[in-house]
Amino acid sequence: MSANSPIADELMLGTAMWGWTVDKARAFQLLDAWYAAGQRKVDTATNYPIDRNPAHFRLAERFLAEWIIANGVSDLRVNIKVGSLNNLHTPDHLLTRSFLLMMLDEYSYLFGDNLHTYMVHWDNRDDEKQIEETFQAFEEVAARGIQPGLSGIRHPGIYASLNSSFKFDFDIQLKHNVIQSDVPRYAAHFSGRCFYAYGINAGGLKLREAYDEKSSIKARGADPGKFAGKLQRIREVIAQANQNKNRPPLNAMHQVGLIHATYHPQMKGVLVGPSKPAQLESTLDFFRSLRQCDYRDVFEELVNLNKN
Repeated sequence: MSANSPIADELMLGTAMWGWTVDKARAFQLLDAWYAAGQRKVDTATNYPIDRNPAHFRLAERFLAEWIIANGVSDLRVNIKVGSLNNLHTPDHLLTRSFLLMMLDEYSYLFGDNLHTYMVHWDNRDDEKQIEETFQAFEEVAARGIQPGLSGIRHPGIYASLNSSFKFDFDIQLKHNVIQSDVPRYAAHFSGRCFYAYGINAGGLKLREAYDEKSSIKARGADPGKFAGKLQRIREVIAQANQNKNRPPLNAMHQVGLIHATYHPQMKGVLVGPSKPAQLESTLDFFRSLRQCDYRDVFEELVNLNKN
């Protein structure tokens, strides 16, 4: 699909729950299915899973590296996010030029030709001089033919201002779902189709109340009950949409999330985080259906939910 496509045309497999609610055997199953489906983009981070278990720090990336070695794969497009110093959900981070280049060498060795994108992660700094040092590291990243990127940036305006001189073509990850979206905060500073949506399921919300102890929303300690009103309105949008019998019916939150993200005009791609192969296959099936059927009316109704 061309760059002028009306919908985002890239999927990325997320690994935030690997080593937490997804064990290594299941992660390998997901990667097998993902690769067999022709998908190649995989996202991970130094601090995944963020389960506050120090023994699990960097566990998700280890699962991915082991799968790559076991399968002799060299054509993945791995996105690695660097900066956080632990998986305890604290703001502690390190984004100096020397640290970023050290980790670039490490990940170049770990992932080899599979390394595609290198992102800074969880940057809360407001000091332009410090952030400029991060840009100096990005110069080396780009010189190696690796895509620079941003994720979880508290002050995107500073990055945009500095980039007026550096001219990096950033890929930018941000939270975007029907409950919460960071798009306005970033879009004020970055234009064009450069965003990748994550958290499209709003932390693991389900259209039907059926959460087991391994569900991501339970693992994160969130209370799905606080979203009951918004979920009911989403169900009403779905009921109306399903009167159209010329397209597959909507029955799951990941479908809602995909519509809400892919139709956004600045979205380049979407991170998905299925925990089971069946969920992955359902996600891929619906993503394919988005190329065959028009759900723009549903997208517009979902956008209107947050206007009222």
